[in-house]
Amino acid sequence: MKRILIVEDDPYIAELQRDYFQLHDYEADLSLDGSEGLNKALHGGYDLVILDLQLPGIDGFEICRQIREKLDVPILIVSAKKEEIDKIRGFGLGADDFITKPFSPNELVARAKAHMARYERFTRMKQEVPQATIDIRELSINKASHRVFLRGKEIMLTVKEFEVLVFLAEHPNRVFKKEELFERIWGFKSNGEIATVTVHISRIREKIEADPSNPQFIETVWGAGYRFAV
Repeated sequence: MKRILIVEDDPYIAELQRDYFQLHDYEADLSLDGSEGLNKALHGGYDLVILDLQLPGIDGFEICRQIREKLDVPILIVSAKKEEIDKIRGFGLGADDFITKPFSPNELVARAKAHMARYERFTRMKQEVPQATIDIRELSINKASHRVFLRGKEIMLTVKEFEVLVFLAEHPNRVFKKEELFERIWGFKSNGEIATVTVHISRIREKIEADPSNPQFIETVWGAGYRFAV
């Protein structure tokens, strides 16, 4: 039976969520405090965590950040906060979904089920085709399915962005000039079209780097080109 942790300081909402998950044959535990919720999330072996943001002790943003640093588990934020900046921050910290209150309990269960299934597929995919997967720190690139995951969250790349990322990751710590990357990926001489490479590198960084201005994966070697740092 799948186990779900609900971290919510409103007892009525928390119990409502638990009742709906139990009706769908899930085991659901409650925590009304942020500090207790974080401890349970890190050590309870749950299959999914549901977080409110405004919590006593530790807020939901910090809980999300600490969970994502240590665990590969779906995180759903359910909050009364509706501002776009809160959603961006939540996703940036590693949340898989953001649901605003009031919400449909059935929709919450459906989304939770979908996220758990997606994580299961990701785990199974890594086990079945390890030869087609490149794992570097929290980044996972599956060449067979053309999918990229960062801390368990899928990153959507265009075909060319994916090809650039795979090529660099398959040649770690090696520096490639922009002209060489263009010829290897696009298949013909650059003829000065190296700006295309710069744009694609920039887009990839925006999607996989925590701080695109200080990249930890794709580094710029000034005067030489780019390298994938391992």
